Amino acid sequence: MSKPHTPRVKGKKIQLVANGDLRESANQRCWPEQAKMEETLARAFADEGYELVRAHPYKPEVGHGFISSQKEGMCVFAGIDPKAPLVVAECVWQYSHHLLHGLISHQGPILTVANWSGTWPGLVGMLNLNGSLTKAGVKYSTIWSDDFTDDLFKKTIRKWLADGYAPHRTPHVTKLKHVKLPSKAKKLGEELAKQLQHTKAIMGVFDEGCMGMFNAIIPDHLLHQTGVFKERMSQSALYYEATQVTDKEADDIRWWMGERGFVFHTGPDEWEHLTDNQVRWQCKMYIAAVRIADDFGCHTIGIQYQQGLKDLMPASDLVEGTLNNSDRPPVWSRDHYRIIRDGEPIPHFNEVDECAGLDGLLTYRIHKALGQPVENTLHDLRWGDFDASGTVKDYVWVFLISGSAPPAHHVGGWGGSDSLRQPNMYFPKGGGTLRGIAKPGEIVWSRIYVEGDNKGGKLCMDVGRAGVVELPQSETDRRWQATTYQWPIMHAVTYGVDRDKMMAKHQANHIQVAYANSAKEADEAAYVKAATAAALGLEVHFCGSRKGGKDW
Repeated sequence: MSKPHTPRVKGKKIQLVANGDLRESANQRCWPEQAKMEETLARAFADEGYELVRAHPYKPEVGHGFISSQKEGMCVFAGIDPKAPLVVAECVWQYSHHLLHGLISHQGPILTVANWSGTWPGLVGMLNLNGSLTKAGVKYSTIWSDDFTDDLFKKTIRKWLADGYAPHRTPHVTKLKHVKLPSKAKKLGEELAKQLQHTKAIMGVFDEGCMGMFNAIIPDHLLHQTGVFKERMSQSALYYEATQVTDKEADDIRWWMGERGFVFHTGPDEWEHLTDNQVRWQCKMYIAAVRIADDFGCHTIGIQYQQGLKDLMPASDLVEGTLNNSDRPPVWSRDHYRIIRDGEPIPHFNEVDECAGLDGLLTYRIHKALGQPVENTLHDLRWGDFDASGTVKDYVWVFLISGSAPPAHHVGGWGGSDSLRQPNMYFPKGGGTLRGIAKPGEIVWSRIYVEGDNKGGKLCMDVGRAGVVELPQSETDRRWQATTYQWPIMHAVTYGVDRDKMMAKHQANHIQVAYANSAKEADEAAYVKAATAAALGLEVHFCGSRKGGKDW
């Protein structure tokens, strides 16, 4: 087989690639915004004396110019100069494995670039790609911008063009070794770690690698050091088990939710509306997931849903938020002799993000030991903006999970939550969300991630503090309309971490959150989490500050 010809890029030319979704409906809808972004980027680089050159063409037969599969990505990179500077321009959600192979072997400087928009989630896609590159041990630079004219953007690309690398300063990050942990917190953390490593735990994984999220897969050799071991299961088993659940069992779940004030916004059209049939199948999936977790003794489970299951069943989101709640519908064992884990959540990690799964399991155990609320969940680090109403002066993040959060996190609990049909662009079989507005309070946020190197890599954790604030309904609606109205929303102010600091350090599109009963108790929970993670062998960093600017 002949070796593919790789053209060399000469002069002041920069190659550009645009990665997209596996789902062509999403690529087609998002392409016009990507094209606008690339035009703006081209002008910005032209101002610096450089020409951006697309490394792959627009495809008129499908109506977009994204790389839309790993196969296509390999063809594209076979024609890319491996030593030339390369820009990865992201205006949308993307599947990192479509081009990770090419970036791993690329020898020239790499710059990932994202827009700053709630509607077009390039920043979310770029954060996933950045985390994947970090896990793969690839050197890269990154930048984000509202319009690609601000000083930070210009400064970053100028340095990258001149030096081939443009790191960001992260003065808000403090290594654990420089923090004096309270002795009580340190002792409890070490005890919890020792207990986990001795008794061990099972992470149930319904198919790995959701949507190409390489960064969301923890290598077994790193996970095992924590005392957690994977039970690899197939989504086909979840589907089969759901078919064994009776209509009455499923309807009893829905009735339980309705009795607590939960509202399903249903209609007659399967494509346009959430239907009674979709809800019934979601309730069957919930029962199936609980029974399988019980069968295998799983302490935490993650359902991929994308891809595969989306073509068979309604969305898994209603299931996921319900599993993460202590107050959830009872599920009887198949023989109807016992209720499975009555009054306890079964920690679930959305999109089978194993880093969030390990974090969620640790959070559940830590908060239970401290007598704090045990419900926790991941969110997308979706977007952020200043409060347009002027009610809150701080920069307010939009934490927005792609479908469900535990009702305990919402204003009004179950009664303050509702369910809307997932967008049909991504969810052809429909299914309802578990939506609500996160209640005001003190939270601990964190992220476990893998940092790769030639020695096999290491597990790391960033941990910080934030407050969930209350915004006027008009401002909440503005943020919902700018992002995804069907999904639960959290208005978060991260202490000591502004927008650019967060983007410079965060290694994932996801962020884990859990409430505590007070600021003091949230600080204690964060200290215990850091101590537990460190005792399990993770490299821990505190980010930002405690409430009021207090140092860690």
